Amino acid sequence: MLANFTVYDETIDDARAAVALLQTTDKIDQNHIYVLGHSLGAMLAPRIAQNGSNITGLIMLAAPTRSLTDLLLNQTIYLASLDGNISEAEQSQIDSLRENISLITSHSLGPDEIILGASAAYWYDLNSYNPVVTALTLHIPMLILQGERDYQVSYMDDFPAWQQAFADNANVTLIAYPLLNHLFIAGNGPPTNTEYNQPGNVDEQVVMDITNWVYSFL
Repeated sequence: MLANFTVYDETIDDARAAVALLQTTDKIDQNHIYVLGHSLGAMLAPRIAQNGSNITGLIMLAAPTRSLTDLLLNQTIYLASLDGNISEAEQSQIDSLRENISLITSHSLGPDEIILGASAAYWYDLNSYNPVVTALTLHIPMLILQGERDYQVSYMDDFPAWQQAFADNANVTLIAYPLLNHLFIAGNGPPTNTEYNQPGNVDEQVVMDITNWVYSFL
């Protein structure tokens, strides 16, 4: 039921099922199964790897450390502020979003209530989850990648938490890319949502870094 729908139904259970299938598939090296997640998928990757999943390592691209509600609010304010002026319509949208987030954070939603496209159960579960704390309980290699032109998952507001948590951990590799946006496509100037409409490819260096990191364990 939608009222009970959480990220386990959305992502985690399927990812674990995929790993379990690979572990029983001929010609798959069961000792080298990696999970790669982007954005929300990267945020959930430590959860996916919990509970004896037998995942060899995690690759996390644009991994948030703040709550999804905080990200939504900050993204909305950022986009509204790009032209240097927040219009009345934009401010109304921001105020409405703040009110909805307040209902979530105060646990004021009814069990069947849908808000910001998801149920109370979805928001309560996700907002109770800390990806950094969860990642610290794991003992597997992790590769954490971040674009510095990412306004959705911030190099300034999210990436430092990963850096601080794993600064002295040789099992974790952190790489930032000055010119890359949330999609790990290169660009210039302040990042915007309109640049996502421009054709592009994931930067070659990202592909090479992931490849080289995985091959370092073979």
